[in-house]
Amino acid sequence: MRYLVGKLLLACSISLFAGAAWSDEPPLKIGVLEDMSGPYADLSGQGSLAAARLAVEDFGPVLGRKVEIVSADHMNKADAGVAIAKRWIEADGVEMITGLSNTAVALAVRNVAAANGKIDIVTSAGSADLSGKACTATSFHWVYDSYGLAKTVGMATIRSGADTFYQVLVDYAFAAAMARDGSRFAEEAGGKPVGAVRVPLNTADYSSFILQAQASKAKAILLALAGADFVNFVKQAHEFGIVESGQKLASFITFMNDIHALGLKTGQGLLSSEAFYWDLDDKTRAFSKRFFAVARKMPNSMQAGVYSAVTHYLKAVQAAGTTDAKKVVARMRELPVNDFMTDNGKVREDGRLPRPMYLFQAKSPKESTGDWDILKPIQKLSAEDATRPLAESECPLIKEAQAKK
Repeated sequence: MRYLVGKLLLACSISLFAGAAWSDEPPLKIGVLEDMSGPYADLSGQGSLAAARLAVEDFGPVLGRKVEIVSADHMNKADAGVAIAKRWIEADGVEMITGLSNTAVALAVRNVAAANGKIDIVTSAGSADLSGKACTATSFHWVYDSYGLAKTVGMATIRSGADTFYQVLVDYAFAAAMARDGSRFAEEAGGKPVGAVRVPLNTADYSSFILQAQASKAKAILLALAGADFVNFVKQAHEFGIVESGQKLASFITFMNDIHALGLKTGQGLLSSEAFYWDLDDKTRAFSKRFFAVARKMPNSMQAGVYSAVTHYLKAVQAAGTTDAKKVVARMRELPVNDFMTDNGKVREDGRLPRPMYLFQAKSPKESTGDWDILKPIQKLSAEDATRPLAESECPLIKEAQAKK
């Protein structure tokens, strides 16, 4: 009897020890680095964090490890983003960083991740250079880029009859890429550029810039402004009677949140491009309903993209059986991307995930049936058409592969 009791106690102690070892296994950490307090906070910020948490909740533990989401505010400063990324990687054990609104921040953080053999998945910054000359072996560009936005909006605006255009661009890296690609596609469609002006980030008074755009006599004013900057410009342009005087407003990078903030009375008719809209189909509506329950707003493409990126990363870790970046990256490229916003997506050698882009028009107040019923699809570009061909890529990885052939 004593022998049996002793064996039972030993078995219990082993079981308890195993349970303790399981609970002591360090979590797999993913960092969400976004603008949490500046002009892009509503577009990314807490919404991106909510999407990442939903993805982790749905996926569950990976390789016997709990998945933990950490977050921080880069404040649209590259040096702040670098400092956070270094601390996360070197001290906190973060394996993957995502979000990264603001191209300058994304580029700087990417260098840190690459130098430390860690993965970054950009969901919120848009420069096509992120899968071009700034690509790395452990980096990905997941949602939209300046190439797809420029092609969708630039061509459609010119083809609508606005054969001259003037650009208003926020003064940072993304705008440079957008100006380059936007001009290219607008001109290919028969448009003639008549000028451009750069404006500082977080500008409060756009009156002088609006007057310059009016004076250009351009039939279309193409905007490369986002978040609060875009909202403020359009509101002030409305006061100057830009649209009423015959000039069209078209935006390269406008999200549903921006139109919602403007209100349809001011924003109606505006052309914009997105990779996702909550009301496209049953799958997008189902995810968006869950997102709304925690975020109290509908998701845009960047926030939906965070869910997609985190989920695919975790699938790759599970399939690789390790968090080793090289092995995970290989699996991320091998596995098809399937979720509510992606059908059998395939990550390219340059890290770009091609996806369709939609041209949307803001509804009029009469057309809207509810608070978030604000966009209607006008046109869809296939993933192939909306993505820069590999033959035009400046990605060093592509050039190296071509040189070996």
